[in-house]
Amino acid sequence: MSSSHSSTFVMYDEELRKINMVSEKLLREANAKVIFLVDKNGQLITSVGETEHLDTTSLASLTAGNIAATGGLAKLIGEKEFSILFHEGEKDNIHISIVGGRVILVVIFDTRSSLGLVRLRVKKASDDYGQIFEDLAKKAAQEDKDGVPSPFAEITDDDIDNLFS
Repeated sequence: MSSSHSSTFVMYDEELRKINMVSEKLLREANAKVIFLVDKNGQLITSVGETEHLDTTSLASLTAGNIAATGGLAKLIGEKEFSILFHEGEKDNIHISIVGGRVILVVIFDTRSSLGLVRLRVKKASDDYGQIFEDLAKKAAQEDKDGVPSPFAEITDDDIDNLFS
């Protein structure tokens, strides 16, 4: 994904390649069906796995809305955030987590895997993603001559409020 594709997200080929490598590895090691990464504005960053029958654009925006909604719930009960969300279905399950306070990681898996395995593999992958996004944020800040704020600012309360206004 290039910077021309989306005004909210600056991505470089090198980092996208690294991100996809981490995603492919997570897909294999967690025995998952689909892995996708979404920015806090609901833009799909990348997806790997069995995506051909999925509306990834809608999945991405609904995931961001889901994170925002549970962020609102967390605030109501005095929590900062729920860093992990899990939805269990009859056949497929969805594991959603926030990586480095910046990006939303979604893992879709079925009975070939388990929540325990997914959580274990996500923990490792999150560190790898976190490092890539940290490097990317530094790179973006260095190359940012247009005065555009970094797309990797923390997810703020305002962001959450804006989704509902």
